[in-house]
Amino acid sequence: MTAEEWVPHDGGMRKLRARLPDCRGCELWEDAERAVAGEGPVRAEMMLVGETPGDHEDKEGQVFVGPAGHLLDKALVEAGIDRTKVYLTNAVKHFRFEREGKRRIHKTPTAGQITACHPWLTRELEIVKPSLVVVMGAVAAKALLGSKFRVTQDRGKRLELPGGQAGVATVHPSAVVRSQEFRRDFGLFVDDLRVAVELLDQVV
Repeated sequence: MTAEEWVPHDGGMRKLRARLPDCRGCELWEDAERAVAGEGPVRAEMMLVGETPGDHEDKEGQVFVGPAGHLLDKALVEAGIDRTKVYLTNAVKHFRFEREGKRRIHKTPTAGQITACHPWLTRELEIVKPSLVVVMGAVAAKALLGSKFRVTQDRGKRLELPGGQAGVATVHPSAVVRSQEFRRDFGLFVDDLRVAVELLDQVV
């Protein structure tokens, strides 16, 4: 299965966002409350790609509004990045979870689900045309850099995405939220974002 038949290949971001709720490219739509679109300036110079919506994002319909989003906000401030000037999205647009009583616990999307959702991300990249992409976490890395890429080995380095954009990989902010070494890992995350700022200055 793939989202290809639902993704418009003409028009802009408004049309893309309007079509997203209809997507049946994989089975995740059956349990999630909604598909969560990316947000930010349509011509943003920097795009940040996360993994998948969480419980808060699925309920509110916005990207990065849960605990990981709040941490990302703090890290962006530390790195000197204005959130309102970057485009934020996820590699997978529906929340994957399992239930524990009344709680919905995040589950990592499968390789098939990542592949199925990829046409949405591809189209976002085509519309926004960012000069630099920050790849956050293993799911985003699989979607944009392939299954062999390891974030832990190559984080904070300049990369080139298949589409030709410059990129930087880092961990997903949720990994920092869960870290037993929070202060250290938050600092490393901010350092990666500062590398992104430096690279953006070089490529713009």
